[in-house]
Amino acid sequence: MSFKEKLKKFVGIKTVEELNKTRTKKEKIKDFFESLFFAGIAALFIITFIVQNTRIPTTSMVGTILVGDFVLVNKFIFGSSSPKYIPFTEIELPYYFTLPSVREPKEGDIVVFEYPGHKDQLRPDERLPHLMLPEEFYNLNVNYVKRLIGLPGDTIEIRDKVVYINGKEAPIPPYVRYYDEELSRVAAYPDVYKPFPAGQRDPNIFPSGKDWNQDNYGPLYIPKKGDVVELNIDNIDQWRTIIDREFMSRVVTVRDSVIYINGEPKTSYTLKKDYFFMLGDNRDVSLDSRFWGFISRDMIVGQAFMVLFSWDRDIPFSDFFRLISSIRPERILKLLE
Repeated sequence: MSFKEKLKKFVGIKTVEELNKTRTKKEKIKDFFESLFFAGIAALFIITFIVQNTRIPTTSMVGTILVGDFVLVNKFIFGSSSPKYIPFTEIELPYYFTLPSVREPKEGDIVVFEYPGHKDQLRPDERLPHLMLPEEFYNLNVNYVKRLIGLPGDTIEIRDKVVYINGKEAPIPPYVRYYDEELSRVAAYPDVYKPFPAGQRDPNIFPSGKDWNQDNYGPLYIPKKGDVVELNIDNIDQWRTIIDREFMSRVVTVRDSVIYINGEPKTSYTLKKDYFFMLGDNRDVSLDSRFWGFISRDMIVGQAFMVLFSWDRDIPFSDFFRLISSIRPERILKLLE
């Protein structure tokens, strides 16, 4: 026996081949599933707290982000949180925590956030008698992606499609769209994308009761944490849903022109959260804060920063070769701006 073999025997060192020979089949299977388990835990940690991939299903950010893009989202930068729902379900978890943020969201960021629901809904799954929404709009645990336009404390206004923040024209995103010529040529809807004149009321616009539309909107103040809002019978519809969402319960009622919060008469309310205003870059075909209101800070998931992969999502997997040929190589690993 050589000196090297004697040393190995003395200290108990075995090669990989020797170890594999001595392990039973049961032990090998156990090791395999242990490795699989810890790999799953590592992957769950990464997509929960650091970065995740999300698929873009709608046209609201065309041409910044195309339908069928798989976008990477930096969750760490804004302070990621533990899951609010069991993955791939609408089952809520009883507790979640948030990590410290690297920085706060700023104007111009492309932001992924939880869909808050219609302007009158407490939560996206709440069914109201006057709402006739498509079934897919009643889902929890759904993320949207838009561009952050207004910060807490800002005043936003849109005049003939041009966005103004605090009285100054806002920077125009590189790939913004104001008018979809192809869709406007559809015979059944020839006037859908014509600009709405100032003063023409759209009943779907947030907040209710304003003579605003998507092209001429505001001015609207974006509330911040600590703001004291004076409440009266004329503006309660603007603040009702926001207050209810802060309590996560229907706490606002009006009786005999008196406003009650949790059963107590109130003439003012102090906001508990910071709020943000989101717009789609494809302005004329985007459902965004103009329609369903502000996004609270705790609903922001992260910053979309890169297209990982892209193809035509409307082609079924059964048509595999056509699907493969639809891959957009120019968008792979494309940084978003």
